[in-house]
Amino acid sequence: MTKTPDSRSSHQARPRVWGRAFPCLLILLLGSGCGAPNADESGVSEGKRAQETELLPLTIGEHAIRVEVADTVESRGRGLMFRHVLPMDQGMLFVYPRPHRLSFWMQNTLIPLDIAFIDGSGFIIAVESMSPLDEDATVAPAPVPYALEMNAGWFEAHDLGPGDRVEGLPNWRRVAH
Repeated sequence: MTKTPDSRSSHQARPRVWGRAFPCLLILLLGSGCGAPNADESGVSEGKRAQETELLPLTIGEHAIRVEVADTVESRGRGLMFRHVLPMDQGMLFVYPRPHRLSFWMQNTLIPLDIAFIDGSGFIIAVESMSPLDEDATVAPAPVPYALEMNAGWFEAHDLGPGDRVEGLPNWRRVAH
């Protein structure tokens, strides 16, 4: 008796699912971020980013902080997106090549933040709170070259706000457009 494809036993007719599915499953798991905790879209983990990023020391009143500096179009656009934590007393300083009414939103930003708008002389002119993933704009009340993002509540907890001066700021006039 000759076997046709339709006359094979059920065991022979069943495809070997695991033989084909295992490589696909492995690729799916590796591509989903397993083994790379807290990675952003670029695959850079928060810990690796902190190690590779030089932090600028700043002082506000008696309080010392360290900040990542966002002074390029790309770094200002990325900001703190996709991060799950912001270490205590660390933040991100946004530096622009000229003062203007800065506008920020929280698209893809997962942690609650406060933002201080800082004038060209280093004085805080306003502090606003921003909620995770909120796409409504938070706008500086006047033209400024700096904005400083810190964990939500940081400014209030340290009794800092408008009129306080930030020391150690980089020169905004030297920032490329």
